[in-house]
Amino acid sequence: MGLHILVFFLTFFMMEFMAWFTHKYVMHGFLWSLHADHHKKDHDSWFERNDAFFIFYAVVSMGFFLLWQNNILSIGLAIGLGIFAYGLAYFLVHDIFIHQRFKLFRNANNRYAKAVRRAHKMHHKHIGKEDGECFGMLIVPLKYFKQ
Repeated sequence: MGLHILVFFLTFFMMEFMAWFTHKYVMHGFLWSLHADHHKKDHDSWFERNDAFFIFYAVVSMGFFLLWQNNILSIGLAIGLGIFAYGLAYFLVHDIFIHQRFKLFRNANNRYAKAVRRAHKMHHKHIGKEDGECFGMLIVPLKYFKQ
């Protein structure tokens, strides 16, 4: 049981690196066509093409659940839940808290919340795929805590 808890937390924290890497090199790279509408909305829909990245990680998470369920990978449940938990945190922080896709958490004003908003604002000041900064989500550079 202890191993599964450790794997869950390691997976959750590794997902921050995966989110950073995917955001910097995939979303702002060869799949910019799916991410561009997140920086500059070019449609009237509530959904964005950028939402397709959620589906990718959901399928990966479900794959680990299936590996566990079929007794192929005993820690598959812990990995799948770690990916799921990060996806939930991403949705709550990025889509709800920062972008206000649902009008919740509007009054969060602690130091961390302000730093997350500042870092994300700096990321979105660039509407093109080049010259980006702050590609992570939960780990914020210290300079955004000081402002």
